[in-house]
Amino acid sequence: MPVITKLGKKSQIVIPKKIREALHIGEGSELIIDVMAETIILKQKPANYTKELRGLHKKIWEATDPLEYVRKERDSW
Repeated sequence: MPVITKLGKKSQIVIPKKIREALHIGEGSELIIDVMAETIILKQKPANYTKELRGLHKKIWEATDPLEYVRKERDSW
């Protein structure tokens, strides 16, 4: 849902209403601003980082037997 907006006074931007509504954000919502190359990324700050990161990279380990993995690691030492 790309939208064009202008930088206003004091270098502020307005997030259009349809995007605010879609993300359920409003006045007082905390956002994380990040820069990657020449791209600005805005993300809503998670209410709880632990819950947000739970299960991260779970799919990477789906086909891996944990006991076999640990055995191979120990053998490599």
